Amino acid sequence: MKPVVSEEEFEAFVAEIEPRLVRALIGAYGAEVGREAARDAIAYAWETRERIASMNNPVGYLYRVGQSRSRAYRRARVLFPDVPASGMPEVDPRLPGALARLSHQQRAAVVLLYVEELSEREAAEAMGISRASVRKHAERGLARLRRAMGVSDAE
Repeated sequence: MKPVVSEEEFEAFVAEIEPRLVRALIGAYGAEVGREAARDAIAYAWETRERIASMNNPVGYLYRVGQSRSRAYRRARVLFPDVPASGMPEVDPRLPGALARLSHQQRAAVVLLYVEELSEREAAEAMGISRASVRKHAERGLARLRRAMGVSDAE
């Protein structure tokens, strides 16, 4: 029988994975829904910590939990608020709107691969689709972002 995961071990696990999980869910669902879904996923992780501890890709699994839990929070909301002109100079102010116009699958693939730097396999597990589908959604999402922002592949 597997030993019970201690509170200290769980806290260390959460400290390691929470930032990635929050960013991935915010990338997929926007700031408000993403944060709530991540909180719910972490709470679920505590309830099922013994099972989660034995998984190869717990972040991907918890991303899926967050996807499911996000349904309760989704309403007609602004996914990505406007970027303040002086607040974040490294973020192009057109990016939030361009991301919001991507399909959910495209946005999730782009965020998981290029923001969270998951492998295609890890992203495929998290999204519940094949690696080829992840690749196709990411390619299409990046192409749409480039067009929306007037950026070419050469830049």
